[in-house]
Amino acid sequence: MPGQTIASPAKAGTPNPGGLSMTAVPKIIPKPVIAGFFLLGVLSSVAFRLIIIFQKLHPGWVRPTWYFGVLGYMGFFIYRYYISFRRKRVVAHSDIIAKLEGGGPLSAEDRRAALYLLSSIQKSPEDWNYLAIFILSAIAIGIDLMLP
Repeated sequence: MPGQTIASPAKAGTPNPGGLSMTAVPKIIPKPVIAGFFLLGVLSSVAFRLIIIFQKLHPGWVRPTWYFGVLGYMGFFIYRYYISFRRKRVVAHSDIIAKLEGGGPLSAEDRRAALYLLSSIQKSPEDWNYLAIFILSAIAIGIDLMLP
């Protein structure tokens, strides 16, 4: 409904990871948590690239390294799902896109929603994660080509 704020009730059947309140703009996740999940994602990526080396030099390490990579990625990607879900929920419940397109005034709650979305994107190191995965993949290919 136009003019409705994020305090609207959740749609029936809408998942609510972590049991967060559906009536307020969420707070940005603390920097140590963000950094921890970023590190987990990078370490998981490193683990998968190490498998190439371990296959040739230390085959006994392949399986534990694979499990570390898979479990790490499971943790990392469920965290990323959670972040994406929170952002989309704010967009849906605040109707911020329609309000911006309409050019009308924004309420204080609308501004909090917009600030949350922009701050969440700005503070996320996801771009560095993508770059790290790209670089680590290129290095892994180079090492694999050099190994006997």
